[in-house]
Amino acid sequence: MADPVLYSFRRCPYAMRARSALAISGTACEMREVKLSNKPNALLAASPKGTVPVLVPPGAGPIDESIDIMRWSLSRRDPEGWLDRDDRYLIAANDGTFKHDLDRYKYPDRHGSDSLAHRESALGFLGELDARIAARGQLCGPVRGMADAAIFPFVRQFAAVDRDWFAGLPMPHLRKWLSGHLESPLFKAIMVRHQPWTEGDEPIRFAPVPA
Repeated sequence: MADPVLYSFRRCPYAMRARSALAISGTACEMREVKLSNKPNALLAASPKGTVPVLVPPGAGPIDESIDIMRWSLSRRDPEGWLDRDDRYLIAANDGTFKHDLDRYKYPDRHGSDSLAHRESALGFLGELDARIAARGQLCGPVRGMADAAIFPFVRQFAAVDRDWFAGLPMPHLRKWLSGHLESPLFKAIMVRHQPWTEGDEPIRFAPVPA
């Protein structure tokens, strides 16, 4: 049977978390890196939304929500028990209010926003993460799980806007957690660079299973 096809964009936090779950579950895919300014027709045919990630399993309809891709892959194989360390409400808060503030902090010109006001607004969510990590080690227990993989890419993006300011936050547990995920073999495996895919290219197989 053919591998699922994954349309992805290396730096997209939604695509990062999908690739993390696919990698840890050992789900082999044909990787198709997308250039967002020149989306391939095959992506648009699979999902008219034109956003990434999109997973197209053989003989099935496309899955075009990153969380659904994560749960689909982990339901097939979950060697680290990520689904036991899930928190749908925390992930929803990340994808809702925190992502809203993140976008308006990072791209104030695009949104006509007060960057610093949205940075301040995001601190409540980050403080909650710091407290959880202080108490548990990771977001939902002593080792990484679904919630960590789903939320970490967005905290990474937030921290990168002003690294010096972020480094000065009184949130040492959050910073240590972020650093640990950045330095993990899993993150390095999912961040390998690929050239944008075009029709007729030789397939690139994505199936890392790092320790």
